[in-house]
Amino acid sequence: MCELEKGNLKRFNDYIVHTLRPSYIKGFMTSYLQTEVVERILSEERSSVTSAAQMLLQEIYELEEKGWFQAFLDELRAGDYTGLHQAIREWDFQHLERMRPFKILLERVEASFTKQIKPVEVVDHLSECITDREREEIRAISEQKGHIAGSEKLTECLKRSDKSNWFKLLKLALHACNFALALELLDPDTEPDSGKTVEDSDVNEETTAVCFEFREDPVNGLVESANERSFAAFHDETADEDCAMLSAGASGGKDDCETFGGRKLRAYQRELAGPAFEGKNTIICAPTGCGKTIVALAICDHHLKTKPPQTAKIVFMATKVDVYEQQYQLFQDHFSNKDDGDIRITGLCGDMGEQISMDVIVENHDIIVLTPQILVNALKRKELPSLSVFTLLIFDECHNTTGKHPYNILMANYLDAKLSERNEPLPQIVGLTASVGIGSFKNQPQAESNICQLCANLDVRVISTVKENKEELMSFVHMPEKDFVEVRKRTSDPFIAIIHNIMSNIEVLARKVYDIDSLSNIQNRDYGTQKYEQWIVDVQKRCKVLQLEDKQRESQVCRALFNFTEHLRKYNDALIINEDARTKDALDYLEGFFNQVRNAGFDETERKLTEYFDVKHPHLVQLSRREPQENPKLKELKFILDEEYRNNDQTRTVLFVRTRALADAMKNWIEETESLKFLKPGVLIGRGRKSHLTGSGMTQTSKKGVLESFKSSNQSKILIATSVADEGIDIPQCNLVLMYEYVGNVVKMIQVRGRGRAEGSRCFLISDKKEYIEKERLNLHREKIVEKAIATLQNSRKSMLAKIDTFQKEDKMKRDHVNSTPEKPRTHGSFELLCSKCKEFACFSDDLRVAQESHHIVVDRTIFERCVQKPHRNPKSYGNFEKKMKMYCRHCQQDWGIIASYMNIDDLPVIKIESFVVKNSMTNQQHYFRRWKDVTFAMKEFEITDIRPGTYGPTE
Repeated sequence: MCELEKGNLKRFNDYIVHTLRPSYIKGFMTSYLQTEVVERILSEERSSVTSAAQMLLQEIYELEEKGWFQAFLDELRAGDYTGLHQAIREWDFQHLERMRPFKILLERVEASFTKQIKPVEVVDHLSECITDREREEIRAISEQKGHIAGSEKLTECLKRSDKSNWFKLLKLALHACNFALALELLDPDTEPDSGKTVEDSDVNEETTAVCFEFREDPVNGLVESANERSFAAFHDETADEDCAMLSAGASGGKDDCETFGGRKLRAYQRELAGPAFEGKNTIICAPTGCGKTIVALAICDHHLKTKPPQTAKIVFMATKVDVYEQQYQLFQDHFSNKDDGDIRITGLCGDMGEQISMDVIVENHDIIVLTPQILVNALKRKELPSLSVFTLLIFDECHNTTGKHPYNILMANYLDAKLSERNEPLPQIVGLTASVGIGSFKNQPQAESNICQLCANLDVRVISTVKENKEELMSFVHMPEKDFVEVRKRTSDPFIAIIHNIMSNIEVLARKVYDIDSLSNIQNRDYGTQKYEQWIVDVQKRCKVLQLEDKQRESQVCRALFNFTEHLRKYNDALIINEDARTKDALDYLEGFFNQVRNAGFDETERKLTEYFDVKHPHLVQLSRREPQENPKLKELKFILDEEYRNNDQTRTVLFVRTRALADAMKNWIEETESLKFLKPGVLIGRGRKSHLTGSGMTQTSKKGVLESFKSSNQSKILIATSVADEGIDIPQCNLVLMYEYVGNVVKMIQVRGRGRAEGSRCFLISDKKEYIEKERLNLHREKIVEKAIATLQNSRKSMLAKIDTFQKEDKMKRDHVNSTPEKPRTHGSFELLCSKCKEFACFSDDLRVAQESHHIVVDRTIFERCVQKPHRNPKSYGNFEKKMKMYCRHCQQDWGIIASYMNIDDLPVIKIESFVVKNSMTNQQHYFRRWKDVTFAMKEFEITDIRPGTYGPTE
């Protein structure tokens, strides 16, 4: 028996030595090994844990004493090696084998991963896969040697983990801690984190600092292009300001120009276009407002003339629908005024790509202006064999070519073709941006590395900047003077005290229902902070898969906890509104929420929660009627506006704020302030979920109306905008930019500052947070670092190209690894879909069908008995699907999805998996999936025979 056990240990030697740390089972060693042997093993562990583990096993193979094997097993269990203990006890190492690809991936990305996290924050979420001893070691190393050393210790522990769920827990921890870059390294399919703060976001309003009620409406079970979900923006190139004479010759010289817009292509614009004229893959990096789109038109002109007739195929991509519309109009205007008017141009955005196959569009047009997700979808549907059908791809705002952005997905397709040496004729690449200062960096070498990574992603070999014609550039581009206004914080505020008290009472009430503190490891969650919002999200996530023996009580507990946390979320939002605006605005927000609660009809829990508010409401009303300027930030903002308009009554101002709720609050404050109401504020926000404050967001028509009013000298003099406007808004008259608690990264800073186009423009950051002001000062410093980094790379091309090649090969290896990982086979069995909020039954997995690889239809008509229907606020079509109604849980009003028509069949329930938990009917285990691609059960393809005559239609 002893020899059999030793033989098995030898057979599985590799798994054991890459998992076991000898010092963690020191008790076993001191009992069965000589003291000098133990010391030698522990000494070896300091230089190589794996080598020490191998030494230990060699000593075990020589043991003859009785009971050593059981003692070894007992010590493993005591040392928290539960996975390894089970594997050796049952001689089944399959679960350790299944971890191998994840550990290989972590090892491959370790160099980048360890720089993207703070380990002391992450380990608090990893208690199930990291031992207490390991956590203390990681904390100690972090304190003594810094974050990177602690991160290296953390990854070492994870790579030796025997817990089968360690990889999933790690991703959840990164998500909870907002380490998005690290998460992208481990999970290419990571979705954007709606909890990310504005300081960390690049351009997207979805990632503002506070997740108010005004969240973007999810896709309601239907696949929707990313550009449909993107917020509106207006491009940073102005047609009236930058129309120029475009070059037709290879050199771009003056002698070869033709007239466009009555002006010549400026010398600095010809300089920017030079490398692209030569056919080189190029990033054109130049300030906002200098006319980069005009440079792009010149490049297109030249490209068309150097290719044989009808062979050039050009794609110009804009990241957002509004940018697309403006750029498409520019392309049409330019090419319609040319003598050779046979250039065929078309534009596609939103669901236009669903109407006609992309191969037909490419065949019949020379230039296509589109949003990038359309091209991603076309490649996925095999409507195009590859990007080789094009000869030139132009990426507007190309700094977005990172992570899972559609730009990067397209370029991954391009690079796979290039690096696989398939000899495909790949298109020329041109990127346009105001800054390549992407990612986080502390010094110039790190900035250079980030820039090289962007170049690698775009397969670019040249960064084109203005060097010879700087004087001319600066005569056309005016950089606003930047000022910082640090405002004192409020000394005391009884409104805050009342809301804190209500939130504390709600938490006490929630703990009587369930120990909510056990549902999340997030600590230091002060009221009125983003951290508290993250805690709420974490608790709700855990609620979805909470299991109790009494299923009726389980449903009651989950529903109650959702109610508690939603109320806590609204109070948290109100605290943040109160911090930046008036108490009145925060109270309006809460009153709107409770009106909705009352109108929806509420249970005993809702009634009790509403009573908390109603009891304090009279006092809150009294507090809200105080002098509106009591908020020091508003007082300072009023002073700046009064001074600026007194000195220049023709001033045009853009006021950037963090959230839609705050934009609405600031508009009300200006209109109700006697000395400011003449400004007639306009509000520019994205398209979002309907709310009691901002309605249903802004349509394209309403945005154009706001901008026209702002441009008119007799109408609006101030535009209040969220991050929707920081990238590309066309306001040449603007001479005052105000950033109200609005701070981002280097790219965002450059774009926001660039909204001030007029000569003598000024830019103010107004904040009561020292860290915000320091961050913006740091951004100014980083801007200079980026400029030096670009110059260094331009002067050291050999080194730059070597880095780019290395990054491309490493990224290709990562993609190959992800693609080579086999998908887990989906199980065939009976699963129940339960409402994630109240745990009421919705349907069986057997009744689900998949249409067009995207839409998940319930073919059991009895689902109508378990849901209620309401009119859809935005009915529209996607391919052959047409939205009709919304569907909600009959018990708790949770949004389940939509009712749609398809193939002439009306009233098909199309559900979204994020609204449900999945229960295995045999084991009763529950799981929550954010995306359909993650579900573990099989689903059949939808067929017309699944629908019987008279099957569908809402029941009476």
